Amino acid sequence: MLNDICSYLLEVIVGLLGGACLLRLYMQYQRVPFGNPLGRFVFAVSDWIVVPLRRVVPAFRRWDLSSAVAAWLLVLVKCWLLLLLGQLSRMSTLPLVALIDLLRLGVSGLMALLVVYAVLSWVPGASSMLQDLIARLSKPLVRPIRRFVPLIGGVDLTPLIAVVLLQVVAFVLVDARNWASHLG
Repeated sequence: MLNDICSYLLEVIVGLLGGACLLRLYMQYQRVPFGNPLGRFVFAVSDWIVVPLRRVVPAFRRWDLSSAVAAWLLVLVKCWLLLLLGQLSRMSTLPLVALIDLLRLGVSGLMALLVVYAVLSWVPGASSMLQDLIARLSKPLVRPIRRFVPLIGGVDLTPLIAVVLLQVVAFVLVDARNWASHLG
């Protein structure tokens, strides 16, 4: 039971810190300003690891690779601690398992973003800085689906469809993680 509690706490802490790094990466890629409460929170949570990495990990075009490396390192440390707790079995596959867990974290973050976007879209006439920010981050995810799925009775189902597709990706990543953790 103690291992399960430690594992859960690691997931929560790394989910928050790694998720903030991934959100920073995505916000910078989308050129979303950070002068809002969410942006300030993301900087406050991730600066301690991203800023030092910027000295050795350069950006690539619009991609802030130091944020991506920071998130991967956090997930790698989580996986290493899970290995010590006996939750993982192979040291040799740790970097690959961490990469897959990082992708799973990213997919979970995108699903959460889309759920918030859908809920905020149900509030008629509500306009706020946060709602505009969430919409700006969500629209690139739903735009390709909108080409094929029209409004149905005035309701936009594209966020739901995007969440379902991301959930399928999450299932594939879980299988990939199970496969990778049994390599070697």
